[in-house]
Amino acid sequence: MLGRSFIRRGSSWSAAVEAAARLVTPAAILKDPISLVSHEMSQLANNIGQLIGSGHPTLNRISAYYFESQGKKIRPLIVLLLSRALSEIPLEQRDRIKIDTLDIPEQPVYEGTKSLTALFAEQVKDPVGPLSPLKILHGINPNVILDPLTKPHESLPEFDSKRGILPKQRRLAEIVEMIHTASLLHDDVIDNSDSRRNRPTGNIAFNNKMAVLAGDFLLGRASVSISRLRNPEVIELLSTSIANLVEGEFMQLKNTVLQPNEDMIEDDTKEIPKPTGVIDTTIHEYSVKLPEGETITHEQNVQAAFEYYIHKTYLKTAALLSKSCRSAAILSGARDDVIENCYQFGRNVGLCFQMIDDVLDYTQTSQQLGKPGMADLKLGLATAPILFAWKENPELGKLISRKFKNPGDVEYAVEQVHKYKGLEKTKELADHHCQLALNNLRSALPESDSRSALEFLTNAIVTRSK
Repeated sequence: MLGRSFIRRGSSWSAAVEAAARLVTPAAILKDPISLVSHEMSQLANNIGQLIGSGHPTLNRISAYYFESQGKKIRPLIVLLLSRALSEIPLEQRDRIKIDTLDIPEQPVYEGTKSLTALFAEQVKDPVGPLSPLKILHGINPNVILDPLTKPHESLPEFDSKRGILPKQRRLAEIVEMIHTASLLHDDVIDNSDSRRNRPTGNIAFNNKMAVLAGDFLLGRASVSISRLRNPEVIELLSTSIANLVEGEFMQLKNTVLQPNEDMIEDDTKEIPKPTGVIDTTIHEYSVKLPEGETITHEQNVQAAFEYYIHKTYLKTAALLSKSCRSAAILSGARDDVIENCYQFGRNVGLCFQMIDDVLDYTQTSQQLGKPGMADLKLGLATAPILFAWKENPELGKLISRKFKNPGDVEYAVEQVHKYKGLEKTKELADHHCQLALNNLRSALPESDSRSALEFLTNAIVTRSK
């Protein structure tokens, strides 16, 4: 159990990740000091490397590029810890789905008893093998010695009897990190970023085209792994989370309800083609709807902008985490109330994480962040700190509308954020979601080392510095 004395030491975000990683990392890895210093789960990166392998050397290098650097890898870490915590729920209370050896053992497998691998061998030849012949999947003649560009997937890892983490849950953690990394490759091209994790971004180290294609390749390989989980509900959740990333990015391109003209793009300088009517392209209305003749008040405008911001943040950041947490619960066989709390936990953690990111963008240097500082304002993004300032100073609406593109706009916005305590109010909002996430954990899971680790990580999010 992670004791109170350990928490009281005020460990940093990195220390929290390291402590949590100890609960999901095999003992052999713990003996490797490099893995502890980098705060990564070395086995995860190795497994992902096997999943994304390609016969093309340059595609291999750029696909693996972000996995080589020191990153938080918080998403797979949370999935693994949550999976372990879910295993503490008695099996008789995990009966929502039909139990079989591909999802969960019929009884706990302890050291010295028959391994789940042996059970697999008795019942199925290849539980996660391809559904179609390799000559169809990879376009090669199996009678010819030829290295296919798209390598076959590896089998699922063995059941972790010590930690209760199921093979499909381990694969889920790998899939989540692949999807997230693909989004980073794409985002860095979209934002024209030049550094991430104190290294050149993929678009700089290689080029834009290769970065986009590598991101597409990762999503393709992740999709194959998703399908081989052979759980329709989980497949639907993870596939939707990929679409959510794109939807959130489009919301960010438009920025706020202050730019409601859906017929214009590129800062309202370019008109898009009119729809032909062949396909229904009805748009979502994010602006405030009032009876004819009434005027939108400043308070209504700000409230709508906050709703827009929260929904965009969910789609871009929280959707993948919340749906992966829900998927971990589904794969464990947990009941509906546990599944819902796991989903809400991931949602609240994701929102909290992004809100703290939005604060750090104002307070930390580029070197501290490992990526450009003040990036949000320079990109014209209206995040929570500036929205809180706008609530007090209506004049900021003009700057938000033009995406801070006039000389002096960024500097004035920063000044107003500090004047009206936008950073402090954003931290308060993040802390609110942190507390909701902790309540979700305590409602869904019995007390355990893993739940304590998740609580520790959740609390550490609001105090992190990078």
